[in-house]
Amino acid sequence: MKIIFTIAFVLLAFSFSAFAQDKMENMDKAKPTDADKVAEFNKDGKIVRGAALGNSKKVSLAKVLEDPGKFAGQTVRVEGVIVRSCKMEGCWMELAPDLAGKSVRVKFKDHSFFIPLQSAGFLAKAEGVFSVKTLSKEEVDHLVNDDGAKFENINEDGTVTEVAFEASGVELRKAK
Repeated sequence: MKIIFTIAFVLLAFSFSAFAQDKMENMDKAKPTDADKVAEFNKDGKIVRGAALGNSKKVSLAKVLEDPGKFAGQTVRVEGVIVRSCKMEGCWMELAPDLAGKSVRVKFKDHSFFIPLQSAGFLAKAEGVFSVKTLSKEEVDHLVNDDGAKFENINEDGTVTEVAFEASGVELRKAK
């Protein structure tokens, strides 16, 4: 009988620990403020979010999209036009070389900054790291149904393999 109580206690302790850890991870995620959700340009005509852009190698977004594996894991700077962004929080954007070009989803490092909800059409510079990854069916469904994302090639199982970019900082400006 002592063994059963001991096992039950240990399982209960682990479940509380897992619950507390999950709760802490969700607390670490920043939430957008009302100011984050609107476009407020500074005196230089820019919206700057996240870390300041550094001196990383500038690469053509079109070139990266031709061979994304070549740039995976490298910190680089890219420029393009925002073709779509998260409609709930401004926690991602799709960046393309031009309005007709193929785009890449840009998420913001550690979910720590956001862009205005109405950013489509703005020009953007971003610094970060490219990767090629597979999104789960649940993540794809969330992005499509809740955030307005679009995917060209959804796999039969509902997953998507995509080129992704995690930005540490971005600069937005109005198109001329």
